[in-house]
Amino acid sequence: MFIQSIKISSRFKYLIIICFVIILLVSCYFLLQPSSELPVSSSPDSLHGIWQTPDNSIVENDTNPKQPNEEKKYIKWFEFNVSYDVLTKTSKLDIDSHVNQEQVQYNWIELIAYLACKYGNDFDQFKQKDLDNLVEKLKNGQTMEDLSKDMKNYAYYLEGYDAVLHEFIGTYQKEIKNSEAEYETVYALKAFHPVAKNYAYSHYDDFGNSRSYGYKRLHFGNDLMGSIGTPVIAVESGAIEAVGWNQYGGWRIGIRSFDQKRYYYYAHLRKNHPYAEGIEEGKVVQAGDVIGYLGMTGYSVKENVNNINVPHLHFGIQLIFDEVQKEGPNQIWVDLYDLVDFLKKNRSEVYKSNQETKDYSRKYQIIDPTVPQ
Repeated sequence: MFIQSIKISSRFKYLIIICFVIILLVSCYFLLQPSSELPVSSSPDSLHGIWQTPDNSIVENDTNPKQPNEEKKYIKWFEFNVSYDVLTKTSKLDIDSHVNQEQVQYNWIELIAYLACKYGNDFDQFKQKDLDNLVEKLKNGQTMEDLSKDMKNYAYYLEGYDAVLHEFIGTYQKEIKNSEAEYETVYALKAFHPVAKNYAYSHYDDFGNSRSYGYKRLHFGNDLMGSIGTPVIAVESGAIEAVGWNQYGGWRIGIRSFDQKRYYYYAHLRKNHPYAEGIEEGKVVQAGDVIGYLGMTGYSVKENVNNINVPHLHFGIQLIFDEVQKEGPNQIWVDLYDLVDFLKKNRSEVYKSNQETKDYSRKYQIIDPTVPQ
């Protein structure tokens, strides 16, 4: 009986081992299945955000946590692909038609959206004859509404490109050079280059390059290499949302456009003296104002540290179609290389306005009707 009981126990033991192996194999199978979670990235002002791949341009039936029964639609993904050439040609058509008070006045954003539909947003396919044909049809009395009615994605591209370029061209008053505070009303490019006039810089298309400090992530901006102390300019008028130290961006400034669609991010500002006089959260700045000075701070949890290898300005624009995108999922950052080149057409001239602090200010003022008084 004793021997038999041992045999029975051994069989039971083998059965337990077999069951354990089966359970282990099943567990490994499920663990090795692809995760449904999205890759983790980061916005400059939040340590953890989610970079959504462009698998779905518009979120439908997205639930607002505060109002569970309310359905919302907003753009979830947008790629700013318009080239320098198209930016230059469409903006000239827009500005010239308004300045010359032509019978047909063009909207450059509508022209860009139309071409984006035609090329599937691939502006490498751009042909001058396509823009000429579009202009000719508009001159002959056809409206953009008529021409785009059968274009499935026209409304999407129009909203996307408008979100980036909305306040870049318009009517404003500009101080006349070499005058005593005299102004003229102009219709022109009113967004400024982020580096002050007469200051050298270089840049290349580095959008999407890898970064490893802190954790693996992508570079969502354009780096403009220059000399330490170069005055940094507000590209568009807006309200300052963020000032201070960020371990990734060092001393940085975040400015929100008045329509809330654009968040401008300027980072790696100068050690010890990063900001222009009067810069603080909540302050309204005008396009062309000096907001800070180029440097090489960042990549440190300790404040005021130069851990960037080369002095440069990190310049970024985040698009915000819904407030949940600001710090959380579906962050949309713009590839700015061609746009930065385009903005060279309008650079803000500066002078040393405070000899004691060695601060700079803009030389010529503007009066922008979109700026709250």
